[in-house]
Amino acid sequence: MPEYGAIGITAGGTARPDVADAAGGEDDGSRAVIDVHHHFCAPAWREWAERQGLVNPKALPPWARWDAQTALELMDRAGIATAVLKPMLPARYESSAQLREATTVTLRAAVEVVEAHPGRFVFHTPLFLEDPQVSSWALRHGLDELGAVGVNVTANHGGVYLGDPSYDGIFAELDERSAVVDTHPHNLPGGPPGAATVPGLPNFLCDFLLDTTRAAANMIRNRTLDRFPNLSVILPHGGGFLPHIAARLEAFAHSFDPPVEPAAVRDHLHRFYYDTAGPLSPAGTLLATVSPDRILFGSDWPACPAAVVTGVAVPALAADPAFTPALRRAVNRENALRLMPALVPA
Repeated sequence: MPEYGAIGITAGGTARPDVADAAGGEDDGSRAVIDVHHHFCAPAWREWAERQGLVNPKALPPWARWDAQTALELMDRAGIATAVLKPMLPARYESSAQLREATTVTLRAAVEVVEAHPGRFVFHTPLFLEDPQVSSWALRHGLDELGAVGVNVTANHGGVYLGDPSYDGIFAELDERSAVVDTHPHNLPGGPPGAATVPGLPNFLCDFLLDTTRAAANMIRNRTLDRFPNLSVILPHGGGFLPHIAARLEAFAHSFDPPVEPAAVRDHLHRFYYDTAGPLSPAGTLLATVSPDRILFGSDWPACPAAVVTGVAVPALAADPAFTPALRRAVNRENALRLMPALVPA
């Protein structure tokens, strides 16, 4: 396996696939990776939120302390040429106006990062689906005006999951733009904010995967991808439990309310995209469920520590026997380029 960051990196830190390819051996894209799952909590947002009294900076989790230099160092070690920023705004907002201001601060910061490091970063625009007006403004501002390559949404908002008809207005606007909709789980609804559902088990270990699975199943139940056929929906962490219960969902498709045809379950499973963040379990089950052109590399950094990204996730993907070099190249880079053509430099 190559030493990530040692070959194909220019003095300015930009991955150069042409140099990497010339190093010899069969190219699997591991030196020019596109990371579709890179969390971004903007320093400018942290400062703004502190001034607003929304956060205690000492209480923020480690992943909320993003900085460009540390991000680039991790990217170079992992062979990541370009990262898609997933904006994080971890606070409870007092009004729609305050939420809009927080989004403005974050998007401005994302644009500045992109401009300061050409070719290394692009960004999604965050949508808070419980506030339709702010979400509609944010998708227009982020996608139409600032050049975001997609949007990111949470699997559930106050217990209302993706696929719910209450989101149809926003999804129709996204469908008109053939948008990439990047999803991410959070705590399961019904529990105390921030508290572990099971004492001693952090919610991200198990509950997050169920949250993604519930969102995907609800989109299947409501035929979201049929009603909005131009959308491309990314499920993180290998789709949560979805690939592992695919046969169960098909066998009991009649148990959905209203009932769903098994063929509709299979169809949606093949139309979602899945990222490898987590790190990804051995890929055999995922590849038995979905087409390999629907799998995208995701690091989950900085929520996933750098040592796990470079010491566990990247080596595991490189050594996974389910992936040929051609499949790894597709997962590492080519699938993302096909999904988001704006990633190709002008």
